[in-house]
Formats: sequence, C-alpha cells, structure tokens
Amino acid sequence: MSYELILTEKPNAALKIAAALADGKAIKENMKGAPYYKVTRGSKDIVVGCAVGHLYSVGEREKKKGWTYPIFDIEWKESSEERKESEFSRKYLDALKKLAKDADEFTVATDYDIEGEVIGLNVLRFAFKQKDANRMKFSTLTKPDLVKAYEHKSKHLDWGQAFAGETRHFLDWLYGINLSRALTLSIKEAKGLHKILSSGRVQGPALKIIVDREKEIRVFKPVPFWQIELSGNVRDSDIVALHEEEKFWEKAKAEAVLAKTEGKKASVADVQRKEFTQEPPHPFDLTTLQTEAYRSLNIQPKDTLSMAQNLYSDGFISYPRTSSQKLPKELGLQSIIKALQKQTEYAPLCQMLLSKSKLAPNEGEKTDPAHPAIFPTGIEPKLSGKEAQLYDLIVRRFLATFGDPAVRETMTVVIDVNKENFIAKGTRTLVKGWHVFYGPHLSLKEEELPPVQKGDDVRVRKIEMLSKETQPPKRYTPASIIKDLEKRELGTKATRAAIIDNLYQRGYVNNKTIEATELGIHTVKTLEKYCPEILDEELTRQIEIEMDKIREGTKKEDEVLEEARTILTKTLAHFKQNQLKIGEELADAMVETRKEMSTLGACPTCSEGNLQIRKGKFGNFVACDKYPACTTTFKLPAGAIFKPAKKECEACKHPLIMIIRKGKRPNEICINHSCSSKQIEDLGLREEAARIESGEVSLSCPSCKEGKLVLRKSIYGQFYGCSNYPKCRFTKKLQQDKNL
Repeated sequence: MSYELILTEKPNAALKIAAALADGKAIKENMKGAPYYKVTRGSKDIVVGCAVGHLYSVGEREKKKGWTYPIFDIEWKESSEERKESEFSRKYLDALKKLAKDADEFTVATDYDIEGEVIGLNVLRFAFKQKDANRMKFSTLTKPDLVKAYEHKSKHLDWGQAFAGETRHFLDWLYGINLSRALTLSIKEAKGLHKILSSGRVQGPALKIIVDREKEIRVFKPVPFWQIELSGNVRDSDIVALHEEEKFWEKAKAEAVLAKTEGKKASVADVQRKEFTQEPPHPFDLTTLQTEAYRSLNIQPKDTLSMAQNLYSDGFISYPRTSSQKLPKELGLQSIIKALQKQTEYAPLCQMLLSKSKLAPNEGEKTDPAHPAIFPTGIEPKLSGKEAQLYDLIVRRFLATFGDPAVRETMTVVIDVNKENFIAKGTRTLVKGWHVFYGPHLSLKEEELPPVQKGDDVRVRKIEMLSKETQPPKRYTPASIIKDLEKRELGTKATRAAIIDNLYQRGYVNNKTIEATELGIHTVKTLEKYCPEILDEELTRQIEIEMDKIREGTKKEDEVLEEARTILTKTLAHFKQNQLKIGEELADAMVETRKEMSTLGACPTCSEGNLQIRKGKFGNFVACDKYPACTTTFKLPAGAIFKPAKKECEACKHPLIMIIRKGKRPNEICINHSCSSKQIEDLGLREEAARIESGEVSLSCPSCKEGKLVLRKSIYGQFYGCSNYPKCRFTKKLQQDKNL
C-alpha cells in the first residue's frame, strides 16, 4: 500500500496535522515507542510521522584521538550517534526510515523557518532518500491553517532557506568547536588546568559588548552636582519643584540661589498644558515579546521562548520565532477577535473592538518572509503560572494594537521665588484608548499636579539643596542585551537568548543585571591583545549578510563556507602563535573567578580562613579554606545552584548564601543550620517537635507506613522526615503538623 508521508517537527505537531487532515478520526500507531498517524483524506491515504527536533547534527567526518584544531572536515551525522543526550531520537529516525519505504509522495511540514527547513532537508535526503518534496507552510497549528497549508502546499522545499540554514549550522560548528578547543587547550598547555572554555561566531562579540560596558562602569568617576528643590502647598495640595537649572555643577552658584530664595514669597508665574497622543503598540515579534515579558513578568528571555514555543505547539498562539511586526488581513483578524470574545476575561475588550467601524492594527516596520507577528489563535487554553501570564500578555498586546491612540497631557508649572524659577512637571492620561486593552502590562506614571492658575500663592515649606552625583552606565539585563544584539545584527532571533545563557554557564558573566566576571574580562582583554579577530563584531555581521544572500539565491553555500574557512584558518594560526601566553593569562583569570564565585565570607570558627562553596563526592557543601587546620563545614541541599550572597546573617553573623532552584525564586539563606532565625516560633509546635525528637511521641510515616517521623534540620530550618530515608523520602513542614 502506497501513501503520502508527511514529516512534522515534533510529535504534538504530527497529532494536530493528522487530526486536521483526517476525514474521520486519525489512527495512532506506534513503532517501538515512536508515534505516527494514519489518516484518509478523500481517496488518499496519508501517514504523518514526526521528528523530535534535529535528528542530524554536524560532526567530524573522522574523529581523531584527543583534541586538536583546526578541524574543517565535517558532515551531517545522526544525532543519536553524536551526543548521548540525543540517544532517544534514534527510535524516531528508525521509524521514519521504515515509513518512507512504502511512501510514494513526501511532504515536509516542519516549522517554516531556517531550522525547520534544515530538519526537513536532512530527513528527506538521508532518511527518505529523496531529492525534493512538497512543502507545507503555516504559522499556527489550528485546523483551518493546516488544511489551507496542505491544500496550497508548494511542490518544492524552500531551497534558499534550506541552504542558508545548513550554512549557518556548518559555520556555527566550525567556529564554536575550533575556537572553544583553542581556548581550552591553551590553559591546559599553560597551567595543566582542565576547564572547558568556549567561544563562537556570535558569543565572542557578545561577550566583548558586555565587557566593554563593564569597563565603562569601572573607570567611571562620579561628578558631583547639586539640585535645589522646593516643597510647598498651593490650593491645599502639595507640590514639589526643581530649580530650572536642574543641575548646578558649581556648589557656590547653588548656594547663592539658595540664599536668594530662603524665606522669600513664592507664586505661580506660568502654567502650561500640552496634549499629545500615544499611538498603540506594534504587534509582537520575538525580541519585543522577550523584552516585554522580562519587564512586565520578570521572565527570562530563554524561558519566554520556551513557553511561547509550548503555546504554539498547543495551538494557542502563532509561530513565535518571527521578526515580523505585521498582521496581514489574510489572517482573519476579526475572526480571531470574535474567538477571543468567548474567553470571559477578554469578552468586554473584544466587544469594544468589534463595535469599531474599522479594525486595523498599528503595525511596525519589521518584516519576516516566513511568518507574521505573534498573535493568539482564539483557542481557549487551560494554563497556570507564568505560561498563563505570558499568554495574557500576548492576547492583550494583540488587542491593544487595534485600540485608539491614548491622549495624555503634560502640565508644567513655573513657580517664581524672588526672580528664581522652579519647575514642576506632571503627566496624566486624559483618554485611555489602547491602555484599556494592555491593562496590567501597562507601564506609565500618572503624576497629576494641582489645578493651579497663574498668580496663585505658593506656601513654601522648605527649599533645600540636594547633593548628588552622576551615575555610571547601567549594566545590561538579559532582555536589553538581546535587544542590543538585534540592533547590531548579531545572532538570530532564535539563538540570542541561548548565546547569553551560555555566557552564564561558562562563568563569563553573572548576576541578574549582567556583570562580566574576571574570567570574562580577562578573556576579552587577552584575545584583544593576541587574537582580536575572535571578537570582531563586523566580521560576524558580514557573515549574517552573506547567509541572507544565500537565502535570496544571490550567493552559493560553498562560496560562503570557503570564505569563512579562509578567515578562520588565519585566525587559528594567529591564535596558535600566542597559545601559551593566552593560556597563562586565562588560567590566572579562571582561578580568580572561581574564588570570587565561591567565597561566602569569613569563617566564624577560626576567623582566619574564608568559607567557600565546594563540590565533593556527595554533592555541594561549604568548608573553610584553611582545612585541615580548620574543619568547619556546612551541608547544602541537592539539586540547586549556589552563589555567594555577599551578606551576613543578622541573627548569627554567619554568611548568607543564594540558593537558586529551577522554576523558583532565588532564596538568600543563612548557612548555619542552628541559626536562631530557623527556630520554631510557635510554642505548641516547638513542644511537639521536642517530644518527637526525644521519642516521647512516636508517629508512623504516612507515606511508607514502616518508618517513624523524626525531626531533622536543613539549611531551610527544621522539618519532619521519615526514619527510612533514603528509601522513603517523605518530608513535611512543621507548620503543617499542628494535628499530629
């Protein structure tokens, strides 16, 4: 029996496409754990199979013993053979190979972007043994879009997109492996240290941008200035105004103004009102979604992308990896709003829009050849936590783009005190317009001034001189650096968040506001001295332009790869000449960074050593660096990341440590398990815990029924646990146990 074989990117997409195309019900089959679906559409039999992302990865054609560089002889290999973490993908690839044997027509229905095209290309040529296939193009996993994509599928792959994607993979591998090996081998050769260092085509320039900002901050010298502030009352309302000069750079001049105005009468010399309109926001592209989610919801950019991808896979939003700020009419915008109207929370907002005579979004300039801006499909989800908040942000942004402009008013009041002018400014919203739709995600200050008139007397409470200093440049946040990388045309919308995350993982940067570590600073400093090409922003940008030319069909893949090989060969030769010097400098920086990122504070026992985070056979712990002279240690919980909090416990003066667990807020906790701040405050609970600890009261474990509850202590405080630990891992907080 022959059939059409449709390839999807993930199992969830296979299910949705099968359900959308089936005349009846899709039949689910399973081949050694890999699902696929059989459907009938008209007189045609269709099988829908799935990948699980990339089934093929770039690797060395022939692996050599040990690490060497440069390496240019590469090819596509099955991911399950290249990486242990991809072994699970073998069954999916085996299933696709078997399904292809009886197929007489092939259709690629992976995500329509560079990555999706590469996934389709590789499966098509290596697993299906085909030279071309049909191509479905869609931006949502909803039935109408999928049926339309199937009925209007093109007869060929998007070859420009496929070759551009393949080139990107080859270049990223060549740069990443060769530069990372060079850096890692340099410190091994110089000091015998084993530490994986990494760099890459975009990672190097990205690190330099962050380090350059850090340098600006470190060399910044604050300049003092003075401001003169008036606090008073007019028409029974408080008012605060600054002298019109705003900043006095000479203290004597500020003191002269202060002396001139002290004890003098004040009156309103002028009142000006100016209205302005505030246009609705543009639809979300991926970068603006990431920056807004970080600002409004405190979601890290990489987590925003992950959650948005899940929302897309479940059919709730359109494809998120887009650069577009356009919402074409062909999407059926009114129909989407009508569908959203069925969701109780958005019903009133949708009704407001549907009552308008004209529905037109306030589109931005950015475009994407593959996908429109991000929009909700109208399908009602059942979500919780951050995913629910992110969905709400996407829906409200979509609705807000159709809103009317908001009207705001700026009011400026000039207060005269003995011929010296003080200025008070306030801004208020007169007409909310699109603000109503954006709701909780709106970030605007409402600073309304009293309804004063020219000539009103102002009762001055005080006029004071404020001493201030200029501030250094702000450090990047995970959101602002992604925005800056986009502005500089470095990386892609889908890779920028991962690049920044990698800088954290390698110890080049730390903290929420991104601070370059000593390792990051010295890496850039060393490479600038001996091999600046690795950090060349312009070179990286030029490669991106070349790949766009491949996509447009004006340049060949082989040409771009050959140019890159030539550049990389020269770069690596230059590096090798200075490898020992580079290694020595990086090794010293690495040791300093490791110490900086592990030292908590002074040891409370010996007072000579410092407590440091260590990793042992049984996990992380805290110990004094004067061991064996000082044997002070503290246990740390498993499954967490630890960082010095650089603070001292107010109760016991032990150092605090920052504990970071996935999906939870970071906690700053005292390392002292016996700290008084961790004692049970409730007298009844304390007495009950004491009886259990002494054995006076014996309670069976409610989980295993065999062990007894015992009182334990951890870095978080006291709790009940099972005596059969680790066989039974039952625990219970004391606050929950008043009825024991």
